[in-house]
Amino acid sequence: MKKLLTAAALTVTLAACGVLGLPPGGVTSYTLPGNAVFPEGIAHLAGSQDFYVGSTTNGTIYKGTLGKKEMTEFLPANAERTTAIGMKIDAQNRLYVSGGGTGKMFVYDTVSKSLLKSFDTPVTSATFINDVTLTPDAAYFTDSQRPVLFRISRTATSLGNVEPWLDFTGTALKYESGFNLNGIASTPDGKYLIVVQSNTGKLFRITVADKAVTEINLNGATVKNGDGILLEGSTLYVVRNSDVIIVPVNLTADFSRGTLGTPFSDPSLRYPTTIAQEGKRLLVVNAQFDRRGEGKNPELPFTVSDIAIK
Repeated sequence: MKKLLTAAALTVTLAACGVLGLPPGGVTSYTLPGNAVFPEGIAHLAGSQDFYVGSTTNGTIYKGTLGKKEMTEFLPANAERTTAIGMKIDAQNRLYVSGGGTGKMFVYDTVSKSLLKSFDTPVTSATFINDVTLTPDAAYFTDSQRPVLFRISRTATSLGNVEPWLDFTGTALKYESGFNLNGIASTPDGKYLIVVQSNTGKLFRITVADKAVTEINLNGATVKNGDGILLEGSTLYVVRNSDVIIVPVNLTADFSRGTLGTPFSDPSLRYPTTIAQEGKRLLVVNAQFDRRGEGKNPELPFTVSDIAIK
């Protein structure tokens, strides 16, 4: 005779299997060590237990494990990587890191923790290498200060050189004063890139084949203060940092038009910036940039929230 599970035991079993959409191990918030981390960027590969988050203060990169509340230092800060912003990881365990105001990009092997390659961009004016997305054959990096999209070619075994792949001058995407391009996402086939312009709240589609730049028609709406973005099927999730909300944008099949869905938030969010997906949940980095500066105190510890997609 089979033993029947009690309701409580059944709930625990289902939760552990992810059937209820609960976070692994019941952990809804991951904590980073340190009192001045001000984290940004998150990299997580679907199916992996690990994820990575960077410090904007000194470039330390931290590693988290799903279901384990405490994150640990993974790569210590160094003189070359003094800040770590947007990041992504590929199936070859290569971690791509944006270097913010240094104008640099870095790629690390997460198994050996070795630097595979670093990239310099010519810095003759203000720069902020902000976010990165991966297509089957390349990595693309946004610059929030310079109207340039940078590209690094990639295969399963090698990395190419960095190139100023697209100059936005004269396109539909016009740089203005303030913080411009921020988050970037790509379609699985690598045909399109989607970017958000923080200061205007506009979204743009870039066709990789001919570098055509088209503003995505949002019917007059905007996603101002848009930061990290995540494309899941035909839905684009946009983090609006200072507004402390995540906005789903329902896109058409060709990604040329979009309709804003109902924004959602969570009590654990603290000036959220970037996101990654784990099943039906989001890992959201709480940067607390609004609490940065003299006389301001961040809420400790710094965290990454694990919230349900709505």
